[in-house]
Amino acid sequence: MPNRITVGLDGSGADLAAADWAADEAELRGADLDLLHVEDWPEHAPFAVPLPEARRDWTERLLADTRERLAREHPALAIGTRRIDGLAAAEALASAAADADLLVLGSRRLGPIAGFFVGSTGSDTIPRTETPVVLVRAAGSRGAPATGRAGAEGPVVLGVDLRSNCDRLFAFACEEAHRRSCPLVVVHGWSPPPMFSYAPALDPGVEGEIADGLEARLRELLAPWRLKYPRLAVDSRAVIGQPAVQVLEAASGAALVVVGRRIRRSALGTHIGPITHAVMHHATAPVAVVAHD
Repeated sequence: MPNRITVGLDGSGADLAAADWAADEAELRGADLDLLHVEDWPEHAPFAVPLPEARRDWTERLLADTRERLAREHPALAIGTRRIDGLAAAEALASAAADADLLVLGSRRLGPIAGFFVGSTGSDTIPRTETPVVLVRAAGSRGAPATGRAGAEGPVVLGVDLRSNCDRLFAFACEEAHRRSCPLVVVHGWSPPPMFSYAPALDPGVEGEIADGLEARLRELLAPWRLKYPRLAVDSRAVIGQPAVQVLEAASGAALVVVGRRIRRSALGTHIGPITHAVMHHATAPVAVVAHD
């Protein structure tokens, strides 16, 4: 494995928060840090864009300033910089992340109600790579610290769908909680079958039986991971309610939220499911999106 974390920089306050988080995570992992800027100015923009020389100077200054700042805070961390020329930022980021352990991107705060804006680059990059992507929130204005640093206190929260293959999700979340020495909270949200709405005379114990069955299934899936990480405190929950809402509620104060994205080879159809999409846009903690079969 390359043991490297790549973080995308675009000069915004969000990418400063992402760089801080990525540097903390690199130290936790004993990994190198790769600062990357994709030169994606449009060729035929409806507004004036800097000349190539000015763009290169701006990019070099962005990379150098970020590297210098992080080096002061993390003197033992190996930090490299790269600039990629091209118009398709998402494709360039996905390509750069192909041999990395993690790709880190920033997202901006919209407001207390609207949540966060992941942006087209982040939303377009995630379906193009099987490398885990972490979205880090800017706390506010440019230069403000991230809402959650990689070493922040709080649990790692994992949202799972028991109908999917969860092995990659469990492996990623368990390792993240293990290296932070923090608890792991595993959440599966579910709703009663539609028949419950039309058959009030059904035995109310049926709902309890369904919940017990789901909790037993969740414990079964977690059993090998408990054996692999015997010192890891794991809290597993199969709770009634919309899955995204249940994950977001559990994620309040979390160090990291982990959700999945099913790998789809076809260009057609949805590549980021509605639950993951909702968590990406509304969680205040950093969100890791892990691709799985």
